[in-house]
Amino acid sequence: MNPYEKKRRWKFFLLIFAIVIGTASVFYSDFFVKKMQREEQVQFQLYVKVTEQSLVMYDDDRFTDLIETITKNTKLPVIMTDGDGLINSYQGLDSTKTNYDVEKQDKKTYDPGYFERELRKMKKQHPGTPIIGLDGKIWHIYHKDSFILTQLRYFPYIQLAVIALFLLTAYVAFSSARRSEQDQVWVGMAKETAHQLGTPISSLMAWVELMKSRFDAEDDPLIAEMENDIKRLEVITDRFSKIGSKPVLEDHVVYTVISNFIQYFQLRTSDKVIFTITGDDQVRALLNVPLFDWVTENLLKNAANAIENEGSITVNIIEHLAKEEVFIDISDTGKGIPRSKFDAVFQPGYTTRKRGWGLGLSLTKRIVENYHSGQIFVKDSEVGKGTTFRIILKSSITYEPTST
Repeated sequence: MNPYEKKRRWKFFLLIFAIVIGTASVFYSDFFVKKMQREEQVQFQLYVKVTEQSLVMYDDDRFTDLIETITKNTKLPVIMTDGDGLINSYQGLDSTKTNYDVEKQDKKTYDPGYFERELRKMKKQHPGTPIIGLDGKIWHIYHKDSFILTQLRYFPYIQLAVIALFLLTAYVAFSSARRSEQDQVWVGMAKETAHQLGTPISSLMAWVELMKSRFDAEDDPLIAEMENDIKRLEVITDRFSKIGSKPVLEDHVVYTVISNFIQYFQLRTSDKVIFTITGDDQVRALLNVPLFDWVTENLLKNAANAIENEGSITVNIIEHLAKEEVFIDISDTGKGIPRSKFDAVFQPGYTTRKRGWGLGLSLTKRIVENYHSGQIFVKDSEVGKGTTFRIILKSSITYEPTST
């Protein structure tokens, strides 16, 4: 199992674990909500019975104190209406909106509309409980859930939202720190590699010059190819040395840059693989040629490795005038990529080869996006038929709209 698969599996397990915790929290809170709701219902029924008895024995002083004590200790918001639907008493409402000083005729904290709004809320939550009123008609007592019960009902969702926000913040912070650490590792390894390659390359150049002079092999084609490979090593060293530094981008014809690299690359690839470059041969873009050759090399190597026997690799260059962009499509007739792996192929460590490190496409994506401000993605792929990668670069030519 490659590192990317392990990371994805751990993410899946953590997600399942978080869902289990969230679900348990919701169900546990719901248990207390229902228990508290039952207790409030019992409390309300007691209030109804006491109120009903107080209406029957309203002139009996023996029960007055007991009835008042029970009703005052009821914390539920309650409203009682008469037979005509008019509010005639209430309990547990907001005192800042129900206070009316009869002697001073002070109405500053009295809000008549508040009673109507509260009554509508109560009717939506619970049906009214009928009792026999003083006039012999059917009166109704309405109530709504207490403030604590209402808060408790929403608490688990608020709790989950806070936990999710905390986890998201922590994930972003740790991902940013990890990405910064990975960048430092990339830069350190790249510069160390460039440093280590410097000495043997210089030695190889000296040995080639010695062979040419000792064996009079100035025009020997084998020596010429050795020189080409040494120059290639110099280019690779230069690539590694540029990692972590801001590369210099220059205006180049995209077709020429890619064509020059293909001429070098196809000599070192099986002759059963046919290379073709098509499209616009004049379109220009800002490129760092050593780094962009690295991109081309990684994509062409992957394409060649995907072709088991005979096949073809096509590079098509398209200019999108409206967006002032350059599209570079690299297609092969290899074994293809499953659609579910379109994003995974760019992850460090992802590879389908037994001896692969899974760093080529990850590095390619960094070079295209971080150094050339472009995009790269799998445009299309079908298992058994082939794959097309697309690179999008900004054109270095600005087109002015023509006036008619």
